[in-house]
Amino acid sequence: MHATPRLSVGLPVYNGENYLAESIEALLGQNYEDFELIISDNASTDGTADICRRYEKDDSRVRYIRQPRNIGLSPNHNYLVEHARGELFKWASHDDLYAHDLVKRCVDALDQFPHMVLAHSWTAIIEGSSAVARPVEYPLVTSSLDAPERFRSVLYGEGGDDDGGVIRITVLRQTPLYGSYHHSDRTLIAELALHGPFYQVPDWLYFRRDHPERAERAFGTVRSWCANLDPRRTDRLRNPAIRLYAEYVWGFVAAIQRAPMSQAERRECYRHLARWLISRDVGRGRRVPDQPYAAHEPISVDAVVAGRASGPI
Repeated sequence: MHATPRLSVGLPVYNGENYLAESIEALLGQNYEDFELIISDNASTDGTADICRRYEKDDSRVRYIRQPRNIGLSPNHNYLVEHARGELFKWASHDDLYAHDLVKRCVDALDQFPHMVLAHSWTAIIEGSSAVARPVEYPLVTSSLDAPERFRSVLYGEGGDDDGGVIRITVLRQTPLYGSYHHSDRTLIAELALHGPFYQVPDWLYFRRDHPERAERAFGTVRSWCANLDPRRTDRLRNPAIRLYAEYVWGFVAAIQRAPMSQAERRECYRHLARWLISRDVGRGRRVPDQPYAAHEPISVDAVVAGRASGPI
């Protein structure tokens, strides 16, 4: 591995002891090795710190940072980008799993297609036991060469895990990263899509774990979710619900303003946004049910994820 790694993998975590070791093993077992793994522990109160320190001691690629207090989900994600050294960046989740060739195939795709700004793979949903529940269909047309069409797809489509892909960090750092308003993950994906197309590796290499403690399922209201993203959102007077929705819409407007597009493309994006505002409910739920593939070959997580030849850790 070079002194400065080509890829930075950022893993934000808070009280993740149940699945954290499995996720770290899957990342460190990638067949692409030129990366650093930065773990930002958001002041966990369980055994997370002990797990992280063990891996930091055993593998020089691991850099463990513990926040002195809970700074919120979004600032913890953004902190990792600020401290990344690689030219490529990937957010990882403490409860998900990754096939051993996911990173290599994503990096290879970005090398092969310099106009692409992000590469990821198809997603399969796994249960708490890591058994595959269902492979899901990628719903967006982010591979289009037309920026307004990519933007329209993100606006009207739901689903996709593109913010977990391998991203060119020069592009990522041109965005404001994660906000703490309603659906701020979608405005980030939309802005990345305005910078360039995404590549989807045509294979199930990313395994998103669905369990009751997963962050997006643990908070039932827009206010509680935004307060989890950033504790400063707890103040009702300064952060009424209408502001959280308005910032969401403005996030798309600002993304269009910043993106490297022609004036004609910008006008087309504004038209898509205006039509979407008229026709859609801005406050709808964060995620609609994933659309499963009608037919697929059986997928064995244990066969493709490092550290699982003998079953879960």
